[in-house]
Amino acid sequence: MRREVVYILTISIGLWVDQNGTDWAIKGEYFVDVFCWSLFATIYARGERLERIEMLTVLAFATPMELFFSEVWHLYEYREGMMPLFVPVGHWFLFDLGRRLSRYLPEKWSWFTILPFIPLSLYFAYRGVDTSGLFLLVALLSFMRWGPERRLYATMAWLALVMELWGTHLGNWAWYPDVGWTPLTALNPPLLCGVVYALGDLLVNVTVNRFTQTQLMDDHPAH
Repeated sequence: MRREVVYILTISIGLWVDQNGTDWAIKGEYFVDVFCWSLFATIYARGERLERIEMLTVLAFATPMELFFSEVWHLYEYREGMMPLFVPVGHWFLFDLGRRLSRYLPEKWSWFTILPFIPLSLYFAYRGVDTSGLFLLVALLSFMRWGPERRLYATMAWLALVMELWGTHLGNWAWYPDVGWTPLTALNPPLLCGVVYALGDLLVNVTVNRFTQTQLMDDHPAH
């Protein structure tokens, strides 16, 4: 089975099981935890060295980011308060799914793909229900203009939104209408929450490049 299909089924069914298995003899969340980490471990064991570095990098950034956003900044809240254990590896699944799907998007269509977000962001900001979306829109346009992976950013904007709509619809988590520490507001979910993955891509690329350069220097020391 293609990995893209595995990711889609894991995310969509996993969130349903997590939400609807709260009254099972063994909570559905625990099944999702075990399955997701087992899948992650399998991919890691079979992966090339570069992919392994990317996987660990995503975990290293996603875990503290999730804890900060949900437990400190209180941008959103999970159903039972604390972040489920499957969430960090879920970020890798969505990130890798986006990279794989973005290969099917022609480069020339990248900008056209994100155009609907512009009037929608302006409209929701004008209505006062998602003023934070203006900042996310500027960030997305900046990534699209100067970032190295335009197709990925466009793909992740839609992919993350679909996942967020599914998760908030089921009730796995919910975003607060007021953005903490600011006078801004946010939708549940924010329209452009996928911008975080554009930042994640840059962090992964920087980390991988640093690591590979260090390894090259170790393998070929200067004489």
